[in-house]
Amino acid sequence: MAPALRKEIKNFLFFLLFATAIGWFLGLATEAALAISLLFLSRHLYQLGKLLRWQQKNHQLPPEAQGVWGVVFDNLYTYQRQQQNQQLRLKQVLDRIQESSQALTDGVVMIDSKGELEWWNRAAERLLGLRSPSDQGRPLTHLIREPRFVDYFEKQSYQEPLILPSPIAESRTLEYQITLFGENDRLLLVRDFTRMQRLERMRQDFIANVSHELRTPLTVLSGYLETFSDHAEQLPTKWQRGLTLMRQQSTRMEHLVEDLLTLSRLETSDLETAVEPVAIDQLLDSIRCDALALSGNQHEISLDVDRQLRIHASDKELRSAFSNLIFNAIKYTPPGSHIQIRWYHDRAGAHLEVTDDGPGIDPQHLPRLTERFYRVDQGRATSTGGTGLGLAIVKHVMLRHQGRLSISSEQGMGSCFTCHLPVTRIFLVSP
Repeated sequence: MAPALRKEIKNFLFFLLFATAIGWFLGLATEAALAISLLFLSRHLYQLGKLLRWQQKNHQLPPEAQGVWGVVFDNLYTYQRQQQNQQLRLKQVLDRIQESSQALTDGVVMIDSKGELEWWNRAAERLLGLRSPSDQGRPLTHLIREPRFVDYFEKQSYQEPLILPSPIAESRTLEYQITLFGENDRLLLVRDFTRMQRLERMRQDFIANVSHELRTPLTVLSGYLETFSDHAEQLPTKWQRGLTLMRQQSTRMEHLVEDLLTLSRLETSDLETAVEPVAIDQLLDSIRCDALALSGNQHEISLDVDRQLRIHASDKELRSAFSNLIFNAIKYTPPGSHIQIRWYHDRAGAHLEVTDDGPGIDPQHLPRLTERFYRVDQGRATSTGGTGLGLAIVKHVMLRHQGRLSISSEQGMGSCFTCHLPVTRIFLVSP
């Protein structure tokens, strides 16, 4: 119990006993006890009234009081000052956050759980055409009506950003990234993606043009090298080894150009024009024959295929992706290795799984395997004739089909490459 309260109780009991004793001598003990109790009650009601008036008028200093009420007033005043200081600090932090957000070149928009606008910075006004305060409280999807954005906003699957033309300037491209926080509140970041898109288009055009330009001289060079090879016995012995190396490198360059052109097509062409029902079982039978020829029948290749499972896709692109995975398994495993190819489906969709029992891959390399020209072992890749683009092609094919590529591997335990395709693309045929 607080000392001030204990003292107040002692005082009340002392005066109560004193008044009761005097009243007893006068024959009015009950009346005296009641009078002293009413006196103490009146005093406390008076102090309570002072407290209420102080709170209503919000004076800087509390009223004067003695005893327990003095302690109450002092404690309330101290608590009030602490709260005011804390609110001031919080306001200063919020002001700093808003000032820094206003200085950003990227748009920042706060959206409540109902999908309505709460706050945005100046960059958002410039990029999205928002107007303050008239747009505050309006649903964001009433201001950005693009169907792809509305679908992106409502699905709440924000792992990847969305790139769309600006709603106020068709020549500008914007990147939208949404983050969930609080109780289904959202933070929208908007970035001007026009320059990056232009640079990406220039890169794609450069690769496509260079690949096309290299194709013709490489064809001429390969033709002459093949002609020379047909008459290799007429050449000096010391030239024959050089001729063999030139043919190997020209073939490797031709494969590189073809892979670059394939990547260029995947990045720039429209998938939907090439979509058709694909019999994956027949496709895998054909690829298996090619793989056995590549291996020289030195690998064991087994098929576990659901013959009734079909898919709506680009036959050419799937052949390229699946061939890359299976041919890689041939190239990067020693003779005598076993390669298993599975084609099956479950509730998540359809899956092509290529598993080998080769030397495996160090896990530290797995996140970068789909990067262009990335090689785990430079010397080993060169000896196999790889271009470093195969898995990049597989990744792009999967993305164009709303799928993904997953890779698992352990050194000494083999590797497993799996193409996952969405359930919306599959269908079954009768046996």
